[in-house]
Amino acid sequence: MAAWITAEGKGGTTFDEAPSMNMRATAKHTPVYEEYGFSLIELVTIVAIVGMVAMLAVPDLLALSRRMQTDLFARELASELRQAKQLAMTLRDRVYLTVDREQRIILTQVGPARLLHHVFSYADRAIDLDEPSAGPELVFHPSGRSATATTIRFHNVQGERGTLTVSLTGRVSIQ
Repeated sequence: MAAWITAEGKGGTTFDEAPSMNMRATAKHTPVYEEYGFSLIELVTIVAIVGMVAMLAVPDLLALSRRMQTDLFARELASELRQAKQLAMTLRDRVYLTVDREQRIILTQVGPARLLHHVFSYADRAIDLDEPSAGPELVFHPSGRSATATTIRFHNVQGERGTLTVSLTGRVSIQ
């Protein structure tokens, strides 16, 4: 045992031997390192939850995708019909649209000689056109009016349906 004196003049003793059991019990334990990250069980739980949510969402996303494809086709077809109406008014001549269901195309032809203006193809899409109600040919006059009112119905392979109508005034509407 060694003696010592503090700056205030008070004395004390120190132990050269190991501290007693009471001193060990009161000593604070500080970790050598801190733990970060997740355990394997936590990761597996999160992956399982994300998998279940994905399984619930996938059918709705597929149905939404099919509806969007059908809506997109309706807009493209309506745009094609409106363009034909505008072409008839611009060129001051009749414009003929012919639906060829076998080749899955719509031909746009101008004038009495029926010069080919362009072809709208839907062969690469999973869409089927039904026969237009007024027959396979639609005519726009130079005034922009349609020769006959017609309804064009279409559907995709999953059964999503769409309808376009062309009025006598030449108005094209998606229903």
